[in-house]
Amino acid sequence: MGRPTAPPGCRRSCCSTIRSAASTCGQLPGPPARATARRVVAYDRLGFGRSDAHPGVLPLDFVAAEARDIVPLLLDRLGIGAFVACGHSVGGGMAVETAARFPARCRALVTIAAQTFVEDRTLAGIREAKQGFQEPAQFARLARYHGDKARWAVDAWTENWLSPAFAGWTLDAALARVRCPVLALHGDRDEYGSAMHPARIAAGRGTVRLLPDTGHVPHRERETEVVEAIRAFLSAP
Repeated sequence: MGRPTAPPGCRRSCCSTIRSAASTCGQLPGPPARATARRVVAYDRLGFGRSDAHPGVLPLDFVAAEARDIVPLLLDRLGIGAFVACGHSVGGGMAVETAARFPARCRALVTIAAQTFVEDRTLAGIREAKQGFQEPAQFARLARYHGDKARWAVDAWTENWLSPAFAGWTLDAALARVRCPVLALHGDRDEYGSAMHPARIAAGRGTVRLLPDTGHVPHRERETEVVEAIRAFLSAP
């Protein structure tokens, strides 16, 4: 699909990045900020990474709830007007919800390895990851990022996605309300989702960039290509 024309103000808007749950993507903000010469605001969701502990359990509508309950507070507190929504993995789904909720302020949407529905491949990857985190060495790697919240983070991620009550979740309604240009980046070997996901995100509204020999963390596996794709997308006339 052809690259959409960036709307007025896209080159000057802030880039707000929502990080994923059980990954370590702390390197995500820096390179895009340098390459695009724009302010990048990246945050860990409540209960994950460097944010405070979550007081309870995630609701089943946690993807939409982030855009509804948390992002407005972030935008207000930091004085962000126009912005580009960007997110990795489930953070990409939250970026979609954010773009849908703020059509007048969201100038562009960038998703990285995002999911749009509960795919068998996604569930298989999560089950394998859940089993892997039973090993002390793998759990210790996660704890370096999430600290003493690591067990809660793993359970919040895996148990929500594997719950039968979550099986019908999709981003279809939110995607129908997205009005800005879209770039959907995805690895062709992503263990948590097939190429159907970026195709659904970009359908009729943007561009898919499928990265070869790449798994679930393209910004770490192919940092240069990802950063350049984002830079070119946001600077398009």
